[in-house]
Amino acid sequence: MASSSRTTAHGFYSSWTIRENKKFEEALAFYDQDTPDRFENVARAVGGGKTAEEVRRLYELLVRDVNKIEAGQVQIPLYKNVGYNGGPPEAISYLLNISSTKSFQV
Repeated sequence: MASSSRTTAHGFYSSWTIRENKKFEEALAFYDQDTPDRFENVARAVGGGKTAEEVRRLYELLVRDVNKIEAGQVQIPLYKNVGYNGGPPEAISYLLNISSTKSFQV
């Protein structure tokens, strides 16, 4: 996928399978930001041929999107009957929770 400043986490994230998304979310929760080789470990956990660079790129896009949401630059849509039990993907919820309790940098 070509890199672009207009690339969104949603667009990049939607190219992953549901199973890969779930494994990504679980691995992010397991391998915190202090874990050596974090993105290599997450990529291994995700499987499906995902590389550490793809994992890092998705993470960075999610962090950027969360920062925009928190800065009021993005209106949060009302989720209604849209998979994931009617809410945003768990990785986004996880990042929102982390960013509201401590600041972090990519």
